[in-house]
Amino acid sequence: MLKSLGKTAVQALLQRFRPAGDRPPCPGRWFEADVLPPSTALVHDFVRELGGDPSKVRGWLPPHLFPQWGLPLAAQALAGVPYPMLRVMNAGCLLQLHAPLPAGETLHVRARLESIDESDSRAVLSTRIMTGTRSAPDALEATLQAFVPLGRKERGARKEPLLVPAEAEELERMVLDARAGLRFATLTGDFNPIHWIPPYARAAGFRGAILHGFGTFARAFEALTQQRLGGDPHALRQIEARFTRPLVLPGRVGVYVGPAPGRLWVGDAPGAEAYLTGTYETVA
Repeated sequence: MLKSLGKTAVQALLQRFRPAGDRPPCPGRWFEADVLPPSTALVHDFVRELGGDPSKVRGWLPPHLFPQWGLPLAAQALAGVPYPMLRVMNAGCLLQLHAPLPAGETLHVRARLESIDESDSRAVLSTRIMTGTRSAPDALEATLQAFVPLGRKERGARKEPLLVPAEAEELERMVLDARAGLRFATLTGDFNPIHWIPPYARAAGFRGAILHGFGTFARAFEALTQQRLGGDPHALRQIEARFTRPLVLPGRVGVYVGPAPGRLWVGDAPGAEAYLTGTYETVA
């Protein structure tokens, strides 16, 4: 992960000194690698960090840990796109659970750029990551959305902020201290300094260090499975999240469901602006 982050930063800096290339064809080619699975100790620390019970992790990997092994290949798949990648923001993800991902088996991971949606003001890059093992091929499918502002003006009505519905039910209240971003970085390898160095985050335009989008997603995933699905993530068929607002650390936020079936939210309170909006489907 650290090697991948370094290469991405260098490539993004070099973009300033050479003309932008053409948009790559979509879908792009697959980038593939065999990856050692996370250790049992790391998996248990990950579950504890999210407020879960490590004793319930028996023989399989938490699906919401996928950034730990998947993001380096996703970064390779995005290499060469003609956009200012130093400005890229995580816009959301769709996680589809096709089968439990066995623990202790070598992971076969592949990623490719699926599509590019460009307008006058932004580009949205969609990347697919497939993870499986010898006994469970393509068990987990993640589709990531990356948002790149292009600095061009686009006319149109200003969008209204997305709010947690007043009727939503709180599943769990999360207390996030100032080091939550650093701990998530340690668990996943995503050491982007906006998540754990407040002066750097402020220089990037935020009020302070912000929690990873995948950190918010992982906590919402854990709360949903623990409070609604008996701790079994494989009772989910899929879960989709959109990151709508930076979550500045420290903070106290809630995970909410409803009022419509299959809706998920993270926000300060009902009626407040959401940090995450999502949907989920359970196995019939």
